[in-house]
Amino acid sequence: MSSSSDRGKETVDGSTTNQTPTTPSRYESQKRRDWNTFGQYLKNQRPPVHLSQCNCNHVLDFLRYLDQFGKTKVHLQGCMFYGQPEPPAPCTCPLRQAWGSLDALIGRLRAAYEENGGSPEMNPFASGAIRVYLREVRECQAKARGIPYKKKKKKTTTTTTSTSQVKGSSVDESSSNIHFS
Repeated sequence: MSSSSDRGKETVDGSTTNQTPTTPSRYESQKRRDWNTFGQYLKNQRPPVHLSQCNCNHVLDFLRYLDQFGKTKVHLQGCMFYGQPEPPAPCTCPLRQAWGSLDALIGRLRAAYEENGGSPEMNPFASGAIRVYLREVRECQAKARGIPYKKKKKKTTTTTTSTSQVKGSSVDESSSNIHFS
């Protein structure tokens, strides 16, 4: 038995698939929602863009479009609170999508693209331009908040004569909810 949300799911090559539903994980549900949102964004372009014609410029435009739905205050350089992690008063600086939300979104869309028939070599979400954009967003937001971004070290294992110790840091998971109004 297939639900109406799974019927007629469009793939990158334009074909449709019918899937039988199982209870998807939160990640899978979010990935499907993000994929459908991106597909709708492309259809709303003038002229509409087919998934097979999508490139990294469409992805960058999508990320910029999402900023209007953001909830993270990003102080502008002229703002008196620029560089302060906890400003003492409100200001008129814009709300943007948080870097972590955008990074997680791109990860989900990158996986969804390939799961829907896209070639890994042609994946617009895996483009170097997307990585550069995300890095710039991360650095800009870190400076605006006065919090330097520190790259997390990968876990490494060291052994001593009698015990093993693991060095590293916890993994930060973030998710984003994207909704069209």
